[in-house]
Amino acid sequence: MLPKTRKKALQKEIAAAEHARELVVDVLMALQAHYGHVTDEAVFEAADLLGMTPMEIEEVATFYTFIYRRPVGKYVIHVCDSVICWMESERPLLEVLCEKLGIAPGETTADGLFTLLPVCCIGYCDRAPAMLINRKAYGPLTENKIDRILTGLRQEG
Repeated sequence: MLPKTRKKALQKEIAAAEHARELVVDVLMALQAHYGHVTDEAVFEAADLLGMTPMEIEEVATFYTFIYRRPVGKYVIHVCDSVICWMESERPLLEVLCEKLGIAPGETTADGLFTLLPVCCIGYCDRAPAMLINRKAYGPLTENKIDRILTGLRQEG
């Protein structure tokens, strides 16, 4: 359950909106910030707050790339899996990251630090090959740059 102060703030925002539905993503992001991901309970909370059905909320939650329906690591890596990044890479970034992290796409490392998610495009073709980590863009990438980035994050982690 959301803290009462956060719930009241969301209710105020929803009441001020012309259409409550325009705040679906904002509400889901607030719930995700609280729970760490959008839990089943959060889907029902969002539906209740917005006057929508849980299915309508689920449709948005499963469509939007930055909403997570299951637990994720501290650092969520969105790997560009587009043709441009393939063309600019010595070998596919996804393959490199799977090897370096020891996980498959969609998985989280055992230490809970990294979750690896391929996406069709992140919009950084001018920096290809590229990836996002917690929405921060990195690129153009080489295997050495990836090593430095992961090492730095592990030290922060």
